[in-house]
Amino acid sequence: MLALPAFADNYIWMFHDGVEAAVVDPGDCAPVLDALDRLGLRLGAILVTHHHQDHVGGLLGLRARFDVPIYAPALESMPVVSTPLKGGDAVIAVGLRFEVIDVSGHTRGHIAYFHGERQRGQAPLLFCGDTLFSAGCGRLFEGTPQQMHHSLQLLAGLPGDTRVCCAHEYTLSNLKFARAVEPQSAALVAYTDWCQEQRAAGLPTLPARIDTESAVNPFMRCTEPAVIDAAGSTAVTAKIRWLYSRPFGNGKTTFNDASAIHPHSAPWARLHAEPVGVVGGLWLRHAHGRTAKRIFHPGDRRPADGTGRQRQH
Repeated sequence: MLALPAFADNYIWMFHDGVEAAVVDPGDCAPVLDALDRLGLRLGAILVTHHHQDHVGGLLGLRARFDVPIYAPALESMPVVSTPLKGGDAVIAVGLRFEVIDVSGHTRGHIAYFHGERQRGQAPLLFCGDTLFSAGCGRLFEGTPQQMHHSLQLLAGLPGDTRVCCAHEYTLSNLKFARAVEPQSAALVAYTDWCQEQRAAGLPTLPARIDTESAVNPFMRCTEPAVIDAAGSTAVTAKIRWLYSRPFGNGKTTFNDASAIHPHSAPWARLHAEPVGVVGGLWLRHAHGRTAKRIFHPGDRRPADGTGRQRQH
């Protein structure tokens, strides 16, 4: 299995059997075509988790060269003809059977693909798009906190050694926030050290593992006493505000509410004792989001490049 880098921080996941390959969320066709040519593989299938451009932008280019099945969420529009899927469906790609799981929240129809069979000593495999990131989760563009909480609980129930193939390399920036919430967590310290070593060596921090996420990801720990206690902590709130005052974008511009945490992940704006409320507080809304109360909203101002564009993660 390969994590093909795309754009600034995307991964297009490719898995193959030495002859045939499948790819997940090809936002750009160029890395896929390069890998296929380099490894002498033929494309056999494409799996799509949701409709955002950085996940589907390469579909037209790949369809032009390969007549292969494209599997995609039934509730979302695609730029090409695809086979619509919903939770409970199953697909076969490169000889592997994937169960489809509904994981709405980031988008209305977001799905994930789970291969639970243990073949040749390999752990289960999850392609979760932008629903679950290592130490974080995706922004709520179209869904609700209730939907995201439900989706994360579904994923938390998968086997602990499940390989979690997220679509973005956001781990280190997510960990900054997680450590502000649980500064005494030995698991967070150890995982941060390992992730820093990976990135320093030019390697991905992914795939993650479900049991690791259960230990370090605040979005999956919203019933833990320490996280609930942090909800009322002024020290945590102060730490978050400090993180949001760091240089942003090009490193020369500082916004009072700009984020040293990756602005397209979902750090906490406010914590609540109820699990769904915690997820709601974790949600970093889109720049043009609604007017519900929150401490601050990093997307309210333009990015440092002045374009005003918002990415769909």
